[in-house]
Amino acid sequence: MNQYTTQPNLTDNLKRFFREGSTLANLIIVNVAVWLLVQVFRSIFFFISQADVTLATTSIIRIFGVPASLPSLFNKPWTVLTYMFLHIDILHILFNMLWLYWFGKIFQEYLGGRKLLAVYLLGGLSGAVVYILAFNIFPVFSTALPQSYALGASASVMAIVTAVSFKVPNYTIYLLFFGRIRILYLAIALFIFDFFMIPTGNAGGHIAHIGGALFGFLYIQLTAKGIFSGYRAHEQRSGFFGRKKERYDSYETSSRPPSDEQYNIEKAAKQKRIDGILDKISKGGYDSLTRDEKEYLFKSSGKR
Repeated sequence: MNQYTTQPNLTDNLKRFFREGSTLANLIIVNVAVWLLVQVFRSIFFFISQADVTLATTSIIRIFGVPASLPSLFNKPWTVLTYMFLHIDILHILFNMLWLYWFGKIFQEYLGGRKLLAVYLLGGLSGAVVYILAFNIFPVFSTALPQSYALGASASVMAIVTAVSFKVPNYTIYLLFFGRIRILYLAIALFIFDFFMIPTGNAGGHIAHIGGALFGFLYIQLTAKGIFSGYRAHEQRSGFFGRKKERYDSYETSSRPPSDEQYNIEKAAKQKRIDGILDKISKGGYDSLTRDEKEYLFKSSGKR
């Protein structure tokens, strides 16, 4: 009897991704749900009057978008959080969610879901802070200051992109027209692009992106010197945002070198595990691997 295995298609992968209930999946769900609610609200006003659609959109932005004006911010402090989940245009949320999905998956593999949520929120907060400071410090923004608002997940996404790019700088992805490229180079290119695009339009958005990127870089530098250095976290998800209970196993080993017999046993065990992972890929595709399996295979390949 011949046995055939089929590779899971894109739809199957997406279904499995959202069924897993990871932090990344839930962040995307929240962003999309908020966008749908905004569209429903705008559609209701469209049937009342087309003019009311513009009024409704403006009202939503003023209530949930983060203002550059400090007096407005003091009256609406919640906006430093709500703005990073608010999108109006479909292309805005589409590109933000695609970047969040691509780099969020890499982030979760190497840093975990709980840290993903922290970087998303704190990166978005940092983007808002840098945006507000820039508009209040530099005279060039004085005219736009009273009516300027920022919205969208871009700063949060840039924090995630930058953080994981400096965490695993040699990780490569394939880009159309460019081929394989290290994600570190991509993160640096995005940062430079945002800096040079500030004078050309949407200055507040580009400045917020830079704020998020700076936080992502700083976060990785600080965690590299953290108290858990030399330990590995084993995590189990629970709760809506994938909160994890962690236990830490020390990596400390004996200074005594292993015997030839012990070395051969360990080498055979490692090869057996690699063979098992490769067999799992052949049957279910790369996405069927757990985070630990992906990391083990990546380390064993000598790319890190």
